[in-house]
Amino acid sequence: MLRINLLLLSLCLLVLSGCSQSQKLTAKQPFVAAFYNQENLFDTEDDPLIDDAEFLPGSPKKWTPERYQQKLGNMSKAISQIGNPTGPDIVGLSEVENEKTVKDLANQPSLKGNYGYVHFDSPDNRGIDVALLYKKSRFQVLNTQKYGVIDPANADFKTRDVLVVTGLVLPTQDTLTVLVNHWPSRRGGNESIYKRKLAAEVVKHICDSLMNRFDKDYILIMGDLNDEPNDESVKETLGAKPTPEQTRPGELFNTMYPLKEQGKGSHLYKGNWGMLDHIIISYDLLPQNNKKGISYVMGSATIFKADFLFETDPKYKGSPLRTYVGDKYLGGYSDHLPVYIYLKLK
Repeated sequence: MLRINLLLLSLCLLVLSGCSQSQKLTAKQPFVAAFYNQENLFDTEDDPLIDDAEFLPGSPKKWTPERYQQKLGNMSKAISQIGNPTGPDIVGLSEVENEKTVKDLANQPSLKGNYGYVHFDSPDNRGIDVALLYKKSRFQVLNTQKYGVIDPANADFKTRDVLVVTGLVLPTQDTLTVLVNHWPSRRGGNESIYKRKLAAEVVKHICDSLMNRFDKDYILIMGDLNDEPNDESVKETLGAKPTPEQTRPGELFNTMYPLKEQGKGSHLYKGNWGMLDHIIISYDLLPQNNKKGISYVMGSATIFKADFLFETDPKYKGSPLRTYVGDKYLGGYSDHLPVYIYLKLK
């Protein structure tokens, strides 16, 4: 009983703390939720537990401390401009090597010390993880967990964990659960499909558990799923619907589906744009189903396309400006573009 009372007291203190931090905020300010694949945000130190040899000073890429700092500056510059002039309120990240890289990113001058972070190490062979940056004045973290993706037929299978963060949206105090993902790659063609279905099953299980426990379920799934909105892992296994009208209680709506239908995408491969980066929301975040709490601003799903994120060389104009092409250093950003949505606070 004492432990329960102490837990309740702690939660009350967290809520009160959030109120004091957000007293200058108003519910008229929309809440910006974003996702951005960092494309190999590695530090320059050799970690014997992972395969990071490609990103070391002595590698063919010559990944030096100076280039690492340039990468941090570039990625933080992009993040700081997503969604509004002060950056998104939360942003999911993929392809970060470890906690150090996430901390270094959060501490960049362009982010002005506004962000906290959540990170866990994943079992991925290359050591790349997912993480969440959150604006401390807009999101109060209450609970963090990670869920592994396991292949029952292959004990050696390793991929990124699913990161689950529950917190309070400020100043409204609505509880939002965010799932950050980086599903297995498309390498191997059709033989890789089942791996992404395994990840989708884990995410579906988490969402179903949350929906069975609470009357209102504000759930936001974000990530590089390495599949399109109409691929089986997303549309069938996870059950992310293409329109709000088709979304029923206990189901999910893929806010990126309409963009895919318009021929837009967040990742360019062999001249074709693919919509691999997703933000998917629960039924209760749709405005027609929710009159009192936070809700999705219909049609607000956006691919962030600042000019500086693209090649200027006439030969490659229109392609994302990457940090490397092969071992050739370009000093750019990522092969993915950030995506984001707005949530209305009431």
